[in-house]
Amino acid sequence: MKILWTITAVLLCSVTVYGQSSTEIRYGKRKAELAISQVSDLTLEIKLSPLGANGEPTVSPPSDVLIDYPRTLLWRGTTIAGGEITKKAGALTIHIRSSPLSVSIEDREGTVIQEFAWPDEETGATSFQTPAPVYGMGEGGRLDHLDRRGFLHPMKDGNASYELATHGAYIAAPMLIGLNGWSLFFHHPISKGNFIDMRHADGKFLPALEMLEQPLTFIATCWTKPIEIFTEYRKIAGVTPLPPKWSLGYMQSHRTLSGPDELFWVAHNLRERNLPTDALIYLGTGFTPTGWNNGHDSFDFNPLIFPNPEGIIDSLQNLDFKVVLHNYAPPRNLHGASIDGSNPTDTGNINHFWNRHRAANSLVDAWWPDGGEGLSAESRVARHKMYYQGPLYDKANIRPWSLHRTGYSGVNRYGGWIWSGDPSSRWKTLQTHIAVGLNHSVSLTPFWGADIAAFVPTNELTGELYIRWFQFAAFTASFRAHGRTWHLRLPWGWNQGHVGPPESSIFDSENRDATLQHGYPYPDELRNTLIEPIARQYLNLRYQLLPYNYSIFKETYDSGVPPMRAMWVAYPDDRHVANMDDQYFWGDDLLVAPVYERGQTSRNLYLPQGNWYDFWTNEVIAGGRFIARKVDLATLPLYVRAGAIIPFDPVRQYTAEEVSGNTTLKVYGGANGTFTLYEDDGNSQEYLKGTFNQTTITWDDASRTLTLKPTHSDGKKVADRVFTVELFPGGQFKTITYSGKEASFKL
Repeated sequence: MKILWTITAVLLCSVTVYGQSSTEIRYGKRKAELAISQVSDLTLEIKLSPLGANGEPTVSPPSDVLIDYPRTLLWRGTTIAGGEITKKAGALTIHIRSSPLSVSIEDREGTVIQEFAWPDEETGATSFQTPAPVYGMGEGGRLDHLDRRGFLHPMKDGNASYELATHGAYIAAPMLIGLNGWSLFFHHPISKGNFIDMRHADGKFLPALEMLEQPLTFIATCWTKPIEIFTEYRKIAGVTPLPPKWSLGYMQSHRTLSGPDELFWVAHNLRERNLPTDALIYLGTGFTPTGWNNGHDSFDFNPLIFPNPEGIIDSLQNLDFKVVLHNYAPPRNLHGASIDGSNPTDTGNINHFWNRHRAANSLVDAWWPDGGEGLSAESRVARHKMYYQGPLYDKANIRPWSLHRTGYSGVNRYGGWIWSGDPSSRWKTLQTHIAVGLNHSVSLTPFWGADIAAFVPTNELTGELYIRWFQFAAFTASFRAHGRTWHLRLPWGWNQGHVGPPESSIFDSENRDATLQHGYPYPDELRNTLIEPIARQYLNLRYQLLPYNYSIFKETYDSGVPPMRAMWVAYPDDRHVANMDDQYFWGDDLLVAPVYERGQTSRNLYLPQGNWYDFWTNEVIAGGRFIARKVDLATLPLYVRAGAIIPFDPVRQYTAEEVSGNTTLKVYGGANGTFTLYEDDGNSQEYLKGTFNQTTITWDDASRTLTLKPTHSDGKKVADRVFTVELFPGGQFKTITYSGKEASFKL
């Protein structure tokens, strides 16, 4: 990509004044002050504040959305002398003009990278240029491809929009990324009445009219490499913590429960059938007649399901399952700076609300906070904060984990796991969710997922749709099965001959049309012997990739880049991938192309320049072209970049299980490559103190040399470690011993 913005330092080099008169700055119909500050060499804060009756700029309301990021004031004023001020800022030229008020940024060649203008006093709209695809803006909403242009986007949060069936819940995040080298975050004002209008040649941020009384604050980043989008955003939104390793495993959710026996029926089947699983998730009573608690606002265990909560949960945990509980009804005004303290009368304070969780929290491992659409943006952030700080406060030195249906910008620093809400089981939903996940991951939180096969059953729900979605979910952050007719979300559920507990009104084996209308598969779909073995294959693969997956999640902690990455993140110069919405990268080296059409026997996909390996056949294929990959029901097209080094473990049944056998370093020859293997205890906060081991593994293709070098250690002696190296093409194997000191091995 042409270098659009290169800043070595943002320094005030000169101010040029044109003419003799001054033009006052206005925001809407009010006199205003404009302030431009430096956040970093790549990022500027622009703030437009209406003046109050005393002539002073109004103050932004307190907000917990972003961290208190440092910034240095570059220019501030209420008038523009001569109608224009020009500032040199390193390699940039910034123009501040009147009539109408505008701020433009040019590169060293004089090309305008972005321009902001306020031409309309009535609406106070902020216009910005959108000549290239625009990504981000959170989850759901209207889109045809990754590109968000072409639609009016309300800044709302909801699980009931007309797009829900195919696009999932709407979680607006005012983070926009332009493929031509810019990103924008609109921080203030925060209101459900705001819109981002992308229907025309220029984009517009439209604040709710009552919000024109507040300052407008937005942060503009200029980037030349996509990684800079994420490293710059974390400077204002905070660092995404490393999740517990068990959260990278498979999670099985439950709905209507018949009693304690059903809890153990699921748990024992998962273990006895060798279906790797880390967590069991239990829905509360309310959406179903019999859940884990006594209703939406209850934290007491339902005696019909958990007559002995301590004993039952202890037994499940002794089977090496984590136990996760659902909660639905947060206070509408949830707020609070910290979980520490006590507010006996302030029921909306997070420390008061967390006190209600404490008895149950002492028994279980994590939480599933559902709903929350009625909460303000600030309250949604407070909710994520509570479910992060609360467990950490009560159980010192653990890594909290929670899965939410709602959120807002900034929740990433509290973990920020979000799923796509309650869409319908359709093939179109599976297709659309690839783009939904990619936009979510670059603009809201890096850890995203969806109910496997979607939530609301339709007449399209079959074993085929279930397994195609299962394959896709194996390459998303949240690998979790949930939905109505929940027995059909069990890996063996499609070969039981029945759908399990009825969760809609009609199941009539004699009336096929009525049955299908209410989302039940016809009985001839319920004896499918193919589904469980394929589900096991992808469960095994997810767990075999654990060292790779855990290392790319550490990349998220280090840089902010999500595990699930749009093609343009890796290949910003490739015109073929600029709006590619049906394939993506998992980490740097695995290209994933989910199958999302019924009965598909061939999947068209694109391989960028270079050589690629078919993961299943090890065939080497030249890239820079579209190909057609034949598929059967068991095949998710998966490709490995030449030069990749993929650490691959033996199969295990849960992430903490000790397994015999070496980690295999799969080296895909044909190009040089590197991979950083990250390892820690998987559960504690000790990684924040530097207690981990990190090994950089380098492949020199010309000399056929593999080098292992420690790049960080907690200072303890690293025990000798035996790896198996498998070199492709050809499948050559070599056993090597690594002692924690730099060593090279010829292959």
